[in-house]
Amino acid sequence: MCTELDLALAPCVAADPARLALAAARAAEAEPGQVTSLRILRRSVDARRRPILVNLRVALTVAEPAPAPESPVFRYPEVTGRPHALIVGAGPAGLFAALRLIECGVRPILLERGRDVSARKRDIARLHRDHTLDPESNYSFGEGGAGTFSDGKLYTRSRKRGDNRRALERLFFHGAPEEILFEAHPHIGSDKLPSVVARLREAILAAGGEIRFETRADELLLRQGRALGVRLSTGEELTAGAVLLATGHSARDVYETLHRQGLRLEAKPFAMGVRIEHPQALIDALQYRREPAQLPFLPPASYTLAHQAQGRGVYSFCMCPGGFIVPAATAPGETVVNGMSPSRRNSPFANAGLVVEIRLEDLAAFAAHGPLAGLRYQQELERAAFSHAGGGQTAPAQRATDFVSAHTPHDLPESSYLPGLYPSPLHAWLPPALASRLREGLLAFDRSLRGFLTREAVLVGVESRTSSPVRIPRDRDTFQHPQAAGLFPLGEGAGYAGGILSSAIDGENGAAAAAAWLAVAPAL
Repeated sequence: MCTELDLALAPCVAADPARLALAAARAAEAEPGQVTSLRILRRSVDARRRPILVNLRVALTVAEPAPAPESPVFRYPEVTGRPHALIVGAGPAGLFAALRLIECGVRPILLERGRDVSARKRDIARLHRDHTLDPESNYSFGEGGAGTFSDGKLYTRSRKRGDNRRALERLFFHGAPEEILFEAHPHIGSDKLPSVVARLREAILAAGGEIRFETRADELLLRQGRALGVRLSTGEELTAGAVLLATGHSARDVYETLHRQGLRLEAKPFAMGVRIEHPQALIDALQYRREPAQLPFLPPASYTLAHQAQGRGVYSFCMCPGGFIVPAATAPGETVVNGMSPSRRNSPFANAGLVVEIRLEDLAAFAAHGPLAGLRYQQELERAAFSHAGGGQTAPAQRATDFVSAHTPHDLPESSYLPGLYPSPLHAWLPPALASRLREGLLAFDRSLRGFLTREAVLVGVESRTSSPVRIPRDRDTFQHPQAAGLFPLGEGAGYAGGILSSAIDGENGAAAAAAWLAVAPAL
């Protein structure tokens, strides 16, 4: 007999395979010795009530031979000599688009301005050690995009974009841990993601695709309402029947180029603010209170917080339990921070973006920049952060309690931010609309999670790149830009995704649309 069961177990039971199997057998009204296989289908922690429980959905085989293990398999046909398409950007949208093109019999040529993951590691180490920023190879640019050296979160609330399960299975097939297939909030980790990205690259190359690193596309080739290819920074021109634009939201020069070339762009809402960091032990105590005996069997605690302040949402974003704050600037003279976690989430710190919703009506001061108004607002805040830091990649910071009480900071707690923090009165120089709402949000969060607002918490500036402030319009069905046939804006940079998983799914969908277009498009 094969059956699926829902279980709610104490964390210590759920973490012990023998005790889990016994609990599942009892729930199935079977003898433990009759159970021939047990597979976890879904796992989540419910810390909202007491006692804390681990919710599991399991597949159980009783009194029958254990079924053969099921493992997803992806096959990529040889595409050497097949019609080709250009993909600009080798982040999740670009890599998954390339694999989907191969499955459709199209040869992908990926153009990535940054370096491969191994070289990126060296550039990032230099960034931490010497504060030397390479504008083309950093936490945002390079193979795998901004997600490569992040927490590797694979959770998306949207079910409209496509098949989440297929994207997760593709990552598992290329080396991601099996847990991503059943965890409610799956993640891979900044230590494991680079090897997964490298295997995606190897699959593309093995099938006959091409990847060119340190290759920046500076201009689209357009003629009579059709995209014909790109012009590289070297002056070389590459042509193709389809151009898939998957450049990520930090590639600001792409927006500038499209705007200059007369292609329509649209300003869109986004969010900006700071990173907040606590000791992970404090977050564990707040979330897992009254059950210290269960802590060894529970993952590092996370949180999701939201509040309406003066008509705008204030919320936590990209929470990284057991993680680090990292420098995410892409150009000199700006300070940007982001968060990441290793797979074990074993850092003594927890951090999250603490951001305020920015609507189009909030951009009146930047209206002269048209669809680039939000981008200009981002840049202004990042330059302000740089001017209030201590130079290099140090970041301006303030204790959360000093921020709320408007006290000038004189000291700071320990932090995971390796380039170093610089005491700065964030409350005084952040835009008033941001500062006042962040203050109100912090007070509200402390009411719902008592102890969240503490001298041990530090605010680090600035978290400005939560999502793209620009959308590149496209047809809902064909994925093509309305003014340029054959141009497919994809992923987070185009304004249609928000994270690794949704970007990957959007890349796959866009690639399928591009393959369909190539099958009927008139010759160049």
